[in-house]
Amino acid sequence: MTRGPWHVAVLMGGWSAERPVSLSSGEGVAKALESRGHKVTRIDMDRDVAARLSEAKADVVFNALHGVPGEDGTVQGMMDLMGLTYTHSGLATSVIAIDKQLTKQALVPHGIPMPGGHIIRSATLFEADPLPRPYVVKPVNEGSSVGVAIVTEGGNYGSPIGRDVEGPWLHFEELLAEPYIRGRELTTAVLGDEALLVTELRPKSGFYDFDAKYTDGMTEHVCPAEIPSEIGEACKAIALRAHQLLGCKGASRSDFRWDDNQGIEGLYLLEVNTQPGMTPLSLVPEQAAKLGIDYAELVERIVEDALTNSARVAENGGARHG
Repeated sequence: MTRGPWHVAVLMGGWSAERPVSLSSGEGVAKALESRGHKVTRIDMDRDVAARLSEAKADVVFNALHGVPGEDGTVQGMMDLMGLTYTHSGLATSVIAIDKQLTKQALVPHGIPMPGGHIIRSATLFEADPLPRPYVVKPVNEGSSVGVAIVTEGGNYGSPIGRDVEGPWLHFEELLAEPYIRGRELTTAVLGDEALLVTELRPKSGFYDFDAKYTDGMTEHVCPAEIPSEIGEACKAIALRAHQLLGCKGASRSDFRWDDNQGIEGLYLLEVNTQPGMTPLSLVPEQAAKLGIDYAELVERIVEDALTNSARVAENGGARHG
């Protein structure tokens, strides 16, 4: 596949909790493509998005949406029906990967280590703890640590959790409850069929929540992570295997917790992000840069991957999978 010039529709924004992140990702992508001589149509997703995509008549759509409905298969299904070529993962992969419980069901049987846990009704938290403290509760299908709460023995939530205490239980009917894994936050990007590096994330205070991810100066990124080589290699192997098992396309990012008191047995995959951020603070561009791939080159590679996959599907006379 040649390097263009292409006409790329950059789809961004939307109405999820991650809208600001998506707008930042999308604008970065658009400027990078323009700097390489490509034509760009910016589309801030609204309810008329199908008509606007149709009018754009672009060669490919760069999906820079984060969260629902841009990352959960909804927009992917729409673009499939429209016959559009788009970046990142397809419908089936997106449906599974956005749902943390479905992700476990897809990966754990293949030997991918993930925390235990189960789905609970939020209202039951006001009656009793679902797991021994400390434990984590999080929405089943939100990204960027939106709505994550760590319930500790001496925390401020009460025991049981108070009905009027702010937390995800007030905003979501169902939550995923998991044992809390002490230790260190690690992440690995995959580009195409290659795991890049391992980054350790060290929040200046608290844990790696939404604000820590997207506020400059709140988290130290150590890349490559200062960890034993066997842990680094395990992160890359697990990230690549998860990427392949789920059928991810383009770029993905796998997030881990590592209990460094337990060695390799303390490493757990938390989730796979099928449309990782492309903001100035984002981890995939950072890892790519460490390997000599600048931001614009990274964006072009993701677009080229989509165009190549589309051409392959057309040759085989089939529909896009993943």
